[in-house]
Amino acid sequence: MKIIGIGNALLDVLIRLESDAHLTEMGIKKGAMDLIDESAMREIQENRMGLQRSEVPGGSVCNSMRSLARLGAEIGYIGKIGNDRAAQVYETETLKAGVKPFFVKTEGISGCSTVLISPDGERTMATFLGPAATLTDNEISDETLSKFDLIYIEGYLITNERLFLPMLKRAEKLGLKVALDLANFNIVNGFKDLLKDVIPQYVDILFSNESEAEAYTGLPARKAIEVIAKDVEIAVVTIGKDGVLVCRNSQVVHNNALVSNVVDTTGAGDNFAAGFLYGYSTNASLEQSAKIGTLLSANVIETVGAQIPEDRWGQIKLKVDEILGS
Repeated sequence: MKIIGIGNALLDVLIRLESDAHLTEMGIKKGAMDLIDESAMREIQENRMGLQRSEVPGGSVCNSMRSLARLGAEIGYIGKIGNDRAAQVYETETLKAGVKPFFVKTEGISGCSTVLISPDGERTMATFLGPAATLTDNEISDETLSKFDLIYIEGYLITNERLFLPMLKRAEKLGLKVALDLANFNIVNGFKDLLKDVIPQYVDILFSNESEAEAYTGLPARKAIEVIAKDVEIAVVTIGKDGVLVCRNSQVVHNNALVSNVVDTTGAGDNFAAGFLYGYSTNASLEQSAKIGTLLSANVIETVGAQIPEDRWGQIKLKVDEILGS
């Protein structure tokens, strides 16, 4: 099964803070995920030039697609970028991971998410969307989409009226399976009526965390999973340190989280989705797919950023083979 992702193409600039006093100085609440303009982005980054930092392609779906490609799946990614240095880094690193990019390019600066990592590992995000938020349905061809069997859509795209619903309709028309990530409980609360309408009609696999599942159903995760599964082929609810719940029809699978040395939780959900979709694409069982997702999630939270380090992939692939062979 060939998988293509579509999301906000944002370069992640990861900055390790020496203390949370930096957040106080910037007037940013710890753990928040705020949208900012270009001038605020430049001010935050330039005033912290002396701190440890790194740059990697970001956006939740791009994170997932890169890990899927590293597992050996045939992967594509759609996003919109500018023509600056950040765009060059984004495209180069995406290609290096084995993902085939289908970028829509425009003049100017690319989108960027500044990820401020506190000493305790909690992340605070200040995001400048840039051209990523202006991607429209008519900038993506049927020829591109028809090369793939499943499309993974970032929940944040629901704010883009010229993209979200048109893409769902085109996926159905072209016969693609649809996987959707609910993204954030504020997204669910803000667009619940639309989600309640489109999920049963267009979505095959729905990913959410505990708070998002509760916002969508009004029920705790262990009850929400069965309600969501009535709307989709497969419902997936991650429940933090307690692992993950997966439901298809009336079959509920609970997979425990792996013990990890938590350094940074950035990308935990993105990598879980990658592992689960890899299992799904190989016709693995729900339990096998959940185990692969849990494996990737456990590895990424032991490092800074949303990408699993290069030196871990060899061992990960051996473990994935063991899971699929079990």
